[in-house]
Parts: sequence; structure tokens; C-alpha cells
Amino acid sequence: MTSAYQQLEDAAAPSTWYALEPIWQGGETLVQKGLPHQQLAPAWQILLLGDGSPTRHLQLLTRERTEVDVIDMSPVGMHLDDAPALIRMVPGPRLRRQVWLRTASGQRLAYATSWWEASHVDEYLQNRSLPIWASLARLRTELYRDIQGIHYGHSRPLEIAFGQRGPFWGRHYLFWHDGKPLTLIYEVFSPYLTRYLGPTQIETPTTRLDLGE
Repeated sequence: MTSAYQQLEDAAAPSTWYALEPIWQGGETLVQKGLPHQQLAPAWQILLLGDGSPTRHLQLLTRERTEVDVIDMSPVGMHLDDAPALIRMVPGPRLRRQVWLRTASGQRLAYATSWWEASHVDEYLQNRSLPIWASLARLRTELYRDIQGIHYGHSRPLEIAFGQRGPFWGRHYLFWHDGKPLTLIYEVFSPYLTRYLGPTQIETPTTRLDLGE
């Protein structure tokens, strides 16, 4: 049986990953507290700051099966790979996995990069074509999604890939299993989702007090 690690080396993979060029970003304290609705609308906060499965959320929104296109599985060794600082919590040597999350009909909804301990990745990603959550659910793996950061910024490659103008909202988090960090994940969502979730921001019109002038 060919491992996911071996299959990687044969793939035409990006040499890097698509981090947002930040306009604004916040850490764990803001994630726990939440953002003003003028900055990020409630429905988007549930998607970005909630600890539920994005795969499940996307399926409920679009009423289509969420599928995965794997574009990169590359060994990165002990390199920090310009990832969020939490990558140090994932034992090395590491493997980087990049995917598009899309509807069964082909609409790209999100981009995700994840970093795994290379020697254990095949245990958890036995079927590369499945979303991470679906793979782990099949194994009945108990997980805790620990959201640590939120990002708002630009990415020209993601504009081209999504067919949508930025800026984009993203986040990063750790998956914990048996009290240990299993993988670090960085996700960016397409503005296409505004057709289901509404605008990313709630505009608050300035009101004037009528003093009878």
C-alpha cells in the first residue's frame, strides 16, 4: 500500500502555501471574546470562531456534499514553513497538506493548509480525498478544535482560485487528541459564502437625534 507520504513526492505541488497578507489579525483573546458586528457579522463569526466542523457547516449552507481537492502534500522536515508560531507544537519532522474545499458541483468555498507529524499522517488521513473531519470521524477520533487566531487580508493567488475579490477572512487552530496537538490548520473562506451567510460586516448607519431644530 502506497502511503500518503510517498504519494506526495510524485505530485506537482506548490513550493509554498497561501498565507494572507494581513490587514488585521487577532489572537486567542479576541477569538474567545468575539468581534464587534460592524467588523464581522454574527453568521460569519459562527463559521470562523465556532469550534464546529467547517465541512459540516459548508454542507448545511450549500446543501451539497463538501469535497476535497488535494493540491500539495510535501515534507517540510523541521522547517517552520512561515506557519503560525503554533507549528512548534506539532512534532517533527512534518508534512504540509494543502486542499481546496468545494461543493460536489465544483464551487470552491475554502482553502486549507495543515501541518502533521509525517510519521503518523497515514494513521489519520487514510483516504486523502476526504475532508480532515470526515477522515477523523470515520476513525471515531475524539478531538478538540482549539481556535487560536483570526486573520483578515489579501491574497492574489486566492483571488484567482476563488474567482472572488479579497480581502478574505481566515483562521488558524490546533486539533488536540488525547491531550496532545495532532495538527495545525490554517483556513481561508471564499466571499462566495456571502450568498448564504450575508455580508461579512453589518453596517451601522449613523443616526441623528432630532432636537426639533
